[in-house]
Amino acid sequence: MKDLYHTVNPAVRLKETELLTKETFDQLIAAETFDKIRELLNSTIYSKYLTDHFQFHFERSLDEELHRTYQEMIELVPDPTIVWIYTMRYTFHNLKVLTKAEKTQENYDHLVMDDGFYSIDEVKAAIENGVSGVLPKTIVKAIQDVNHYFEESAILQGIDVIYDRHFLIEQRRLAEKLKYPELLDEVTAFIDFNNISTMARCLLQKRSYAFISAVLSDSGSIKKESFLTFVDQPFEEYKAFLRRTDYGRLLEPALQKDTIDFLQLDLIKDNYLTSLYETAQTTAFGPLPLLAFLNAKDIEVMNLRLLIVGKRSGFTKEQVRERMREISEL
Repeated sequence: MKDLYHTVNPAVRLKETELLTKETFDQLIAAETFDKIRELLNSTIYSKYLTDHFQFHFERSLDEELHRTYQEMIELVPDPTIVWIYTMRYTFHNLKVLTKAEKTQENYDHLVMDDGFYSIDEVKAAIENGVSGVLPKTIVKAIQDVNHYFEESAILQGIDVIYDRHFLIEQRRLAEKLKYPELLDEVTAFIDFNNISTMARCLLQKRSYAFISAVLSDSGSIKKESFLTFVDQPFEEYKAFLRRTDYGRLLEPALQKDTIDFLQLDLIKDNYLTSLYETAQTTAFGPLPLLAFLNAKDIEVMNLRLLIVGKRSGFTKEQVRERMREISEL
């Protein structure tokens, strides 16, 4: 399949030129007014969204921009699965949100995130009926497992546990099927960070061995059994273990005296996964440049959302900057 990307990657390289630079973000952070922000963004692809009082509806504009990007990439690639392996996180987010809405008879449509593939109505129909002619069989199986769980329990947290397990299994399965080592490295690291965070939360909440075993994935480079040895152990022992892993030096800023800084851990995870895509700069074939662009676009939109909401809420420049993800210079 790698040869099929020789026409895709030049188009991706062209799209990369539309990404905002670190210098532009520095100027946006320093901007004192929304008029100044409008001036800075006027020469970018975001200019079409800069209507009067844009700061009050810019989040919707960013959603529209992501949707447009996903559709362009889906039409461009030889195998849309490459795009979905990145946006799948939003598919499963939507499954969680809409399943909880269905079980509680609430409306959570406003929490749905675009994944570029499956509409709200398609996901809702699959959740309600337990079958679908649109969603992949693996997704339908996840829905059926959740519905079966609810025949015996009404605890909403079980929805997250089951969907998270299916998500990580599907990520690993597709990464191995597509046979791109760089992609498998990224997926494996993603699973490792998810396990590291999940285990920390479970220990602090004093969850049972059975619960922790159910929520951890065995698809990462750190085996589930290694995590499970720290059930009922002092939290300090778990942090010492993390320092001994290959991620030890990266994790250090998040390892506080009595706990873990989960906000810092999320930043570390996102920045590390972004760094794995940096080899895309010298890659001419395969899907890595495409995935690097999708990641960069996602980070860009995340940072713009944070910037606008932060400034609208009165955050200081320092508060905005410390929450932003690192920008990869593709």
